[in-house]
Amino acid sequence: MRFLLTRLFLAIYYYPAHLSLHTLLCSCTATIEFNTKMASLNMVLSLFISVLVSSLMVSSASNFYNDFDITWGDGRAKILNNGQLLTLSLDQPSGSGFQSRNEYLFAKIDMQLKLVPGNSAGTVTAYYLKSNGSTWDEIDFEFLGNLSGDPYILHTNVFSQGKGNREQQFYLWFDPTADFHTYTILWNPQRIIFSVDGTPIREFKNLESMGVPYPKNQPMRIYSSLWNADDWATRGGLVKTDWSKAPFTASYRNFNANACAWSNGVSSCGTSNSMTNSWLSEELDSTSQERLQWVRKNYMIYNYCTDANRFPQGFPPECNLS
Repeated sequence: MRFLLTRLFLAIYYYPAHLSLHTLLCSCTATIEFNTKMASLNMVLSLFISVLVSSLMVSSASNFYNDFDITWGDGRAKILNNGQLLTLSLDQPSGSGFQSRNEYLFAKIDMQLKLVPGNSAGTVTAYYLKSNGSTWDEIDFEFLGNLSGDPYILHTNVFSQGKGNREQQFYLWFDPTADFHTYTILWNPQRIIFSVDGTPIREFKNLESMGVPYPKNQPMRIYSSLWNADDWATRGGLVKTDWSKAPFTASYRNFNANACAWSNGVSSCGTSNSMTNSWLSEELDSTSQERLQWVRKNYMIYNYCTDANRFPQGFPPECNLS
């Protein structure tokens, strides 16, 4: 029977499209001189395909137990549903957080988040990439909580060699607490692109030729945390956290990483297929550029490149190309 299943798998893999299933099965039967009824073969074939597809699905599915470690929170962070869901919680004594087991040197990271609902004023849910050391690199999504009925503010920033001050902020065009939405960081040698549900909201290009530092040499981990920042997060700190609404909870699922994992000074992309790693040269096409401009026009509420009070001696060089 093991030989039969092997033969059937090979026959299916190389099965010419113009041949009928009947021809295929008869050929397999004749080849291995195994006399059985067509119904039995169909049953075995269906079972084999079902097991094969299921195993492929399991092997490709992400699992928070395998990919992340809970790093702080004293039990406030939980991995649930056999590793398919992760939740972070915040109450007055403490927030919580987690980090990826892998480090990456360039990556395309997807994570679905559902943010703290209701009155989340004073809270911050952070989801970001960061390296170690005093001259660290960092790529930030931060979700600033709100009073009930007010929109969340999505805060983004890029650090290179320990220097940030590149904030851009946006409102979202949906309620991020009602359901899960996908937040993507594309980081390759040419650019960083922040996207929400596939719509780009920000692009930061590699402009080292203009003297702008770009994160490209330091591997980074994925981090996320839910914490209290009511000294600045909501209306500049005017609105404080209402602890009677605690615990506050954010949820995560469907993590996916197309990435160059970094281990012992070696990148996993060194010998990988270039087609598999097409994201390493990915850029915005004309349609994506139009979507980016739509977001900037309708939903951007702060851009460091237009804050003249902050840069009295002139804007940073990259702003001249924005």
